[in-house]
Amino acid sequence: MRYRVLIEQDEDGYLVAEVPSLPGCVSQGETRERALANVREAISVYLESLEEHGDPVPPPITEEIVEV
Repeated sequence: MRYRVLIEQDEDGYLVAEVPSLPGCVSQGETRERALANVREAISVYLESLEEHGDPVPPPITEEIVEV
């Protein structure tokens, strides 16, 4: 599945990766690659928890990029 991830640098210089469609699913890393690896793991754990509790899993994103 694909989920949109927003990455921003915090005041300490770490990159914070947040998944808007999964409330509270946030991770961080010293580099972009580490932040992405960490958030992938966080997404996996988040989805496993939803399934274990019988909660609905948000659908993956579908988006189109339009060039003008």
